Amino acid sequence: MQNADVGKLVLRLALGIMILLHGIFKLQHGVGGIAGMLQGVGLPGFLAYGVFIGEVIAPIMVIIGYQTRIGAAIIVGNMLVAIALAHMGQVFALGGNGGWAIELQGMYLFTAVALCFLGAGRYAMKN
Repeated sequence: MQNADVGKLVLRLALGIMILLHGIFKLQHGVGGIAGMLQGVGLPGFLAYGVFIGEVIAPIMVIIGYQTRIGAAIIVGNMLVAIALAHMGQVFALGGNGGWAIELQGMYLFTAVALCFLGAGRYAMKN
C-alpha cells in the first residue's frame, strides 16, 4: 500500500503537535528565558514573543493543512534561531548515546524543511 497523502498527513501532525506543545508551555510559563538569551547576544528581549508565531500559529497551520509550506517555513526559521541561541555549541557534538547531540531539534528542522517541499497533501484545508 502506498499513499503519499497519508504520509504527508502523518508528517504534518507529528511536527505540528510536537512543536505546538512547546508553544503551549511557553504560553503558560512565559518567554523570559528566551528574552534573556536574545539580550545576551545583543538583541532586544521583546523579540522573544516571536516564538508564539513559530511555536503556536505555524504549528496550527501545519496541523490543519492551511498554507502548510508557509507554516513549515516559519518553523524552519524558529528552529534555526533556537539552535543558534541555545544549541550552537552542540551542532558538531555527539550525545551520550552516540547520536547527534541536537537530534530532536534537527528532526524538527528537517521535517519542516521536508514539508516546505512536499506541501500538505490531499488531507488539508488548503495547500
